[in-house]
Amino acid sequence: MASRMSDPGSTVPAGTRLLPADAEGIAAAAGILRGGGLVAFPTETVYGLGGDATDPAAVAAIYAAKARPRFNPLIAHVPDVAAARGEGVFNDEALRLAEAFWPGPLTLVVPASPTIRVCDLARAGLKSVALRVPDSEVARALLSAFGRPLAGPSANRSGRVSPTRPAHVREDLDGRIAAILDGGDTPVGVESTVVACHDGPARLLRPGGVTGDRLRAVLGYDPAGPAASDTEAPAGPGLLASHYAPKARVRLDATRVEPGEAVLLFGGVPPAGWEMARASLNLSPAGDATEAAARLFGALRDLDATGAGTIAVAPIPRDGLGEAIRDRLQRAAAPR
Repeated sequence: MASRMSDPGSTVPAGTRLLPADAEGIAAAAGILRGGGLVAFPTETVYGLGGDATDPAAVAAIYAAKARPRFNPLIAHVPDVAAARGEGVFNDEALRLAEAFWPGPLTLVVPASPTIRVCDLARAGLKSVALRVPDSEVARALLSAFGRPLAGPSANRSGRVSPTRPAHVREDLDGRIAAILDGGDTPVGVESTVVACHDGPARLLRPGGVTGDRLRAVLGYDPAGPAASDTEAPAGPGLLASHYAPKARVRLDATRVEPGEAVLLFGGVPPAGWEMARASLNLSPAGDATEAAARLFGALRDLDATGAGTIAVAPIPRDGLGEAIRDRLQRAAAPR
């Protein structure tokens, strides 16, 4: 019989240092970063694993903590557009997107500026740089206190489900990083949209918190992009085909749930047989994509913790944020 699972909240057990998201905690986190240490920090999307983007040793520590392939570039977080233009060269389209969506869940991949401080290792040897201005008061306060670009991939082991609360960070990185800056649950819950603005028209590299229709409204065209790949060096962050993966197998667009499977529901009409599932969680009983996005990674982790061999996922519409949700689920379901 399916069971309803409670929300574990943001409680983090003892171990890696937990810092409050106040002035004292932010100052302590900035001090750790200046010393080359790693701090997980909240953004509006997911928790980022922060390290000094200008310091190759700190960036190498991020890759080591995440067990991340070296060819997968990192997003550099900066406090505002002026700081971003010191790191990258912005064409007209990039400026229009930055003005429309920053601060917010959009990453722009642009040519590296002659004045760039983000190190080559963080850029995976590319001549471009991935930049974002986060829409989180805690994140921007940390950036201001630190005073340098902050590399910030999701604060999880590479290929695992992204973290939306401090407890998720602890599950993957306990003892591997210095501290977690506790900003509670993240509101958006899926990573930033990634758009490349170089070498021709803008291209959508990864759907995310800024939907495709909003991009089209600013650009005047559909910024179609490349498919994800596990065999080539990605052009930007988050493009590996197998990504965001729980231990359980993920089965998409399930219209029937087999006995013993866990089930991830969406909306008010569950798949046949859901009541016999090992456990069930509904991303949004009302069918709201914004609510579903915010709960996605937490729900995958919670269902994975039941020990079910398979997580069956009910059909999710493709429109709006559904595009980003389906993208993450398709990568979770990809062969590993």
